[in-house]
Amino acid sequence: MYNADENDIRFAIRHVIGLETFTDLAPFADYDADICDAVLSEAAKLATEVIAPINQTGDAGSTWHSDGTVTTPPGYAEAFKALGDGGWTGIGTAEDYGGQNMPAILCAATREMWHSANMGLALCHLLTEGLIHALQTSASEDQKQTYVRPMAEGRWTGTMNLTESQAGTDLAAIRTQAVPEGDHYLISGQKIFITYGEHDMSENIVHLVLARTPDAPAGVKGISVFIVPKFLVNEDGSLGALNDVKCVSIEHKLGINGSPTAVLQYGENKGAIGYLVGAENQGLNIMFNMMNHARFGVGIQGLSIANRAYYQALAYAQERRQGTPIGGKEGDAIIHHPDVMRLLATMRAEIEAMRPLALYGATALDRGHLDAGESKSSWQTRAELMVPIIKGWMTERSFGIASDGVQVHGGMGFIEETGAAQHLRDARILTIYEGTTAIQANDLMFRKTLRDQGVAVRELIEDIRKDADKTLLTAVADAETVLDHILKGGLSTRDAAAISVPYLMLLGYLTGGWMALKNKRAAIAQQDAGTWDANFLKAKIAHADVYAAHSLPQVAALAQTILNGSNSIEAMDASWFDS
Repeated sequence: MYNADENDIRFAIRHVIGLETFTDLAPFADYDADICDAVLSEAAKLATEVIAPINQTGDAGSTWHSDGTVTTPPGYAEAFKALGDGGWTGIGTAEDYGGQNMPAILCAATREMWHSANMGLALCHLLTEGLIHALQTSASEDQKQTYVRPMAEGRWTGTMNLTESQAGTDLAAIRTQAVPEGDHYLISGQKIFITYGEHDMSENIVHLVLARTPDAPAGVKGISVFIVPKFLVNEDGSLGALNDVKCVSIEHKLGINGSPTAVLQYGENKGAIGYLVGAENQGLNIMFNMMNHARFGVGIQGLSIANRAYYQALAYAQERRQGTPIGGKEGDAIIHHPDVMRLLATMRAEIEAMRPLALYGATALDRGHLDAGESKSSWQTRAELMVPIIKGWMTERSFGIASDGVQVHGGMGFIEETGAAQHLRDARILTIYEGTTAIQANDLMFRKTLRDQGVAVRELIEDIRKDADKTLLTAVADAETVLDHILKGGLSTRDAAAISVPYLMLLGYLTGGWMALKNKRAAIAQQDAGTWDANFLKAKIAHADVYAAHSLPQVAALAQTILNGSNSIEAMDASWFDS
């Protein structure tokens, strides 16, 4: 069961975040309500009619062939072509390079629909957008003209090549080599876990590869980044010879099976031709720019798969009859059982908190890029703070929500044919790739909290306090107590790391509560306007109350873990786990 939730997205943009938060920026001055509605409607139509129907069949996976080619599931190539033909693959790309330059908030809303419809397919677009973002920021003008436009048009796709068998999170261990030769470099080495590293959905694949030059310094300071196209590109933009890069296998995975995850071998012969982006030894900064964009996108994936799991569970609960609900009558569907109602209500309550939080993060990204003066700097800081919260909290909760979706189905949820299990399997990767939850939490703890002595987090808490009601104020007070505890100086680095994930989750539940309250107030304000269905507004108010009662109390619980939990972890000895 797929529902793009277009109506709720429209409400969040108009009344919770507000059109004025981005239409005062010069590039987006023409984006009135009608234009935004038209974009959302067309994106929802594409998601519903083209992308969603091939989700469950796509779960069978892609196929690797002995010649190194990969065939994606039936309908994938046609669906991706439809994205390109409609101009959707370049929605966030600058107009100078063939894109639409849409506001980030509309890009985020569109991505939510597509990933909810079919995460395995939409993942190709997410990685390509990330590569476009990195090249627009760091590549030469010639490189932008050569590589960005075909990706924005959907004719080419992009990948991010970081991981090697010995170098996952520890990028200092990268061994892939880049030897200079004239105006290019010869790349040799092997990369693993490369999403859409090989496929049949585009004419060319542009790999962005981390590698070391022969005289590079050791560690992360010696990493450079290179454009390595699958097919070399002639001066007129046409495709030339096949480059020396080969897909030697694809992974067999728990989920997102439609998306081929490739092992790529560079330089089996002379060496793959690659082109340096930026300066030598500056690759990590360039790649992290791409990763930050991708991390925000993965947070949206969390929202997407949670929404897909919710609507599937809702449809099942409305039809399934089993037992007579307490206070109900014989023949009532299971949706009337109190615990099924609790599961569905809490799923929906968190989704309705996640959605405006993601859109708020998108607005922060745009304002941090396009605003002016002190406001620009302030929004940049806020955007950098929100990315690990959005990525970490929303993906962790997506797995919990997908699990609740299976629970609503009962035994049928454990059967693959219903589709509920696929959402659970697909959601599991989100807390891992583009930086695990622990990596997001360490970023939040050490770079976004301790580095500036909590200034950015305290400003966020103050903004929440201005909007808070009595219930939310209690959570704000708990968050302040936690922040003071972290900043007082008594924690070792290991202590701080041991409580970093609970800290991230606390800020996730807190900011989610902030958005839930904004939802409630916006719904109350619209009740007399007559432009929204009365039950839609009543439901939003009710879901906000559910969040306040069932999700927001996690702030207090996590606060206790943070205040008291690091000592117990540090008291452990690794040798005791198998005692």
